[in-house]
Amino acid sequence: MPGDLILGRVMSIGNHRRIQLPTGRPSMLYPGDLVVLPCGARYAPDQFEGLAELDAAGSDMLAGGGCIGRMVQRNERIKPPTRIQPLGRITSQNGMVLNTGDFALTTTTTPPQIPVICVVGTSMNSGKTTATAALAHGLKQAGWRAAVLKGTGTGAFGDYNAYVDAGASFVADFTDAGMVTTYLEPLPRIISGIDTLLGEAETRGCDIAVMELADGVFQQETAALLADPEARARFTKYLFACADAVAAAGGVAELARNGIRPIALTGMLSCSPMAVNEAQAATGIQVLTKGQLLDPAYANTLAARTGVRRAPQAA
Repeated sequence: MPGDLILGRVMSIGNHRRIQLPTGRPSMLYPGDLVVLPCGARYAPDQFEGLAELDAAGSDMLAGGGCIGRMVQRNERIKPPTRIQPLGRITSQNGMVLNTGDFALTTTTTPPQIPVICVVGTSMNSGKTTATAALAHGLKQAGWRAAVLKGTGTGAFGDYNAYVDAGASFVADFTDAGMVTTYLEPLPRIISGIDTLLGEAETRGCDIAVMELADGVFQQETAALLADPEARARFTKYLFACADAVAAAGGVAELARNGIRPIALTGMLSCSPMAVNEAQAATGIQVLTKGQLLDPAYANTLAARTGVRRAPQAA
């Protein structure tokens, strides 16, 4: 089942030469190593698409966080996956198979009220995580207790560590809601996971949340969340990350189909003044650079646009 913890032996080293330890530190892998990995799917256009399926003769390591499954297809620019031989499922003392869901935060039963800036983009590597972390740091410097969360994706420490380094008051992702990956998970479970993360942020006294959604607006879970009125009700405002002006124009038009208009554009686009001018002319939406998101004054402006009422603490 997705999330089951699997004991495996490294058969051969491929794309992933290292595995992230529970501390977040990456450890080199060697053939013959014994590892524990959660079974899961993955959707990553820059790497693999994989399913939560195992073969006793050999399975695939789909992500640096340790997700194991069956590769369906891969980007031709990367190596084939590291191969793992599944040896068995990890069980508790009473013989029950352990699953990532056994270690989840308590499910929220009341709708969260915390204002949320949702960061979406055109694709992987469009600049979503950089923007999310920069805004988190700007909010911290402005005196806000900001929760920084990842609502969808495949479990790994890269984005999580970036949020921690930015100084967020609370950091969590979908793995804290019991899912090793959100790919192919039912929409109600993903929404419940988002509620759990936002509820925990409220419990910890956060004033505002910044939540990143993985991949691009056409990825099926992200698309489903943005198209669903119930899911959209969780998100107060949106930042949109993209690589160039054409992507900005197309993405803004796609978001508009769901009644969404971003409060700002950002991402790789913002590195080029010429691309910034083109995008602003095409969309009528301001482009914010990483430096501006880091600026407490800009961060305060974005927070105010969510309608948050609580006064920020001293920086």
